[in-house]
Amino acid sequence: MRAVGLITEYNPFHNGHLHHLRESLCNTDAEVSVAVMSGHFLQRGEPALLDKWTRAEMALVAGVDVVIELPLPWACSSAPDFSRGAVQSLAALGVDSLCFGSESGKIEQLQRCADLLYENETIVAEKTAKLLRRGVSYPLARGKILSALSPDTLESRIFTEPNNILGIEYLKALRLCDSMIQAVTIPRIGAGYHDTDSGADGIASATGIRQKLVESESVSDLLPPTVLPILHQAIAHGRVFAENKYFQLLLGQIFHNSADSSDLWLVENGIENRLLNAAENAFSLEELLSGLKSRQLTRTRIQRMLASLLLGMKRNLVLQLFADGPQYLHLLATSAQGQKFLASRRKQRSIPLIQNFSRIYAILKRHYGVETSAYRLALQQLNLELKGTKIYTLLLQNYAVGNRNRDFFESLRT
Repeated sequence: MRAVGLITEYNPFHNGHLHHLRESLCNTDAEVSVAVMSGHFLQRGEPALLDKWTRAEMALVAGVDVVIELPLPWACSSAPDFSRGAVQSLAALGVDSLCFGSESGKIEQLQRCADLLYENETIVAEKTAKLLRRGVSYPLARGKILSALSPDTLESRIFTEPNNILGIEYLKALRLCDSMIQAVTIPRIGAGYHDTDSGADGIASATGIRQKLVESESVSDLLPPTVLPILHQAIAHGRVFAENKYFQLLLGQIFHNSADSSDLWLVENGIENRLLNAAENAFSLEELLSGLKSRQLTRTRIQRMLASLLLGMKRNLVLQLFADGPQYLHLLATSAQGQKFLASRRKQRSIPLIQNFSRIYAILKRHYGVETSAYRLALQQLNLELKGTKIYTLLLQNYAVGNRNRDFFESLRT
């Protein structure tokens, strides 16, 4: 069975995602679609609008066959680490191809960019750091440097458009992992990544859809008909992210822990006083973010730092996981076709695939052995993700509907 991999967040699943799914299957002649999806915390450091099971259910009813959770440290990270974790996850599952959307729509062009980045990684990192210290944004800095290095003068916008950036990192990650996965790209259509207006043919960005929901506007023409009831039910029961609760929890964590946060991932040395000052003067999440923003710290970097602070993500643990890769994968949802695919690739998987956590300790012991560093690292990954779920349930409008131990029994199938 040929399988195509999709790297996703589905926050929420919309018509653009449906287009991507259908084009991916068509362009790769795949029989099965496998989505690696961020869990409760996303690539830009924000909590998801809906919990990971609700978003997985949306994907399933829309036609995705397998939904796997991208482990937390990678899901809430910058494009290079996010991409590497997603590619490692797809490779572990045995997919044949990876299809992603891009503004370019030209795989050869993006591959040249990825090769340029791979072959000049050290010098690009050094020059990017210098430009960031001067207040240049990360995409613009990266674009300027790579354009100058390009022998055929690739346009700088290729390196600065958001889906191109991720696509280039996917291609670089495939090369880093020495993967045989075949990459394919399709042109992104409709509204841009950050646009808040509806695009053509009922395709809007997830950002625009979330904004409409905040403003109590209808999104019925922007989501597939099979997905809408799931969204409406989640809203009706209060199973949606509440920004004010997130803000309050962040303030509590800053007041409690800012002076002892130097060992946390992405928390800058010497930022303790600034954190406290921003927290004491902020009356909303937006004010907190604005109070922390600087030439050296972009909004996205601050959001990831705050998520790390709230979740207590230890720097050494995150770096160890990045070095060793995911220690197991969590199956969120699967169709009957997806189950057949997973069964057919069972012997090829190098790390455990967990349907729910009811037997995870026994599975990890059997796979790694009890007295091994890999087993201890897998437990640390597990503990971090369990903490992420418990904290996320406190961020729902109606926190009483969020089961804090749902990881141990939930597994969606059709």
